Amino acid sequence: MPYSESIGFVQNFKDEQADEKIDLVTYVTAHEIAQQWWAHQVIGADKQGMTLLSESFSQYAALLVMEKLYGKAQLRKFLKYELDTYLSSRGREVLEELPLNRVENQGYIHYNKGALAMWALKEHLGEEVVNRALQRLITEFAFKPAPYPSSSDFLRLLRAEAGPAHEGFSSDLFEKITLYDLKAVEARSVKRPDGRFEVSFTVEAKKFHADGKGVETDAPLSEAFDIGAFTAEPGKKGYRSDAVIALERRTLVSGRQDIRLVLDKEPIFIGVDPFNGRIDRNSNDNLVKVGAGSP
Repeated sequence: MPYSESIGFVQNFKDEQADEKIDLVTYVTAHEIAQQWWAHQVIGADKQGMTLLSESFSQYAALLVMEKLYGKAQLRKFLKYELDTYLSSRGREVLEELPLNRVENQGYIHYNKGALAMWALKEHLGEEVVNRALQRLITEFAFKPAPYPSSSDFLRLLRAEAGPAHEGFSSDLFEKITLYDLKAVEARSVKRPDGRFEVSFTVEAKKFHADGKGVETDAPLSEAFDIGAFTAEPGKKGYRSDAVIALERRTLVSGRQDIRLVLDKEPIFIGVDPFNGRIDRNSNDNLVKVGAGSP
């Protein structure tokens, strides 16, 4: 599987910082193998959205491989890389940022945003639902001549599998430019008489839709997000999979809201969307250090 010397040839995954490194060798190889399906079996029509059907789907397949190899708790470093690259690249757009379903061979959209969108879809709908839609796309279009599929064919099959209740979520991911602003603040922990810990913190949540020039407008928010509690900060030195104390999903709305968890072990960090599953304008404030509350 040939690719550039600049992405992996001199990486060392046996040193002390191995847990903090992105395994680009495996990640890129998995992406390229996935193109035996996406572009080699199913080739999109030569129009807007074509590279969603090749590059974004191959990114999704590569993330699934990473999850199998490293575990979900270690996926944050891959998603954080995609998120930061997308956000920095959209700020340098000189023409127009397009939604994913109309991408015009813009790498930061079909690679970086595509990976994030497909992962969010999988986490929201479940892997089986997303994979069934992809299997139907292969069944309908693999190795066939024109008319070739478009992004609208994928969305048609996805919505048939997911049902109408999830149409708004898929529209946010693929047909709109959607961003979030999630922030965790004011975390406190109190030890209860039964030996468990009551942990609370506040989430400030906002949702936006942007146009192609980056102009944002507020959008109503009522969606489920991961809430996590940890003994070490995800993405930082010393974090491992066993640092996860709790991970559950809560529905958040626009504005400030208080989150309360009762845990068997006292966390050091707690936060919202800790693994960077959404396109957050500033993901560095999603976690907050837990302070002691009143006895």
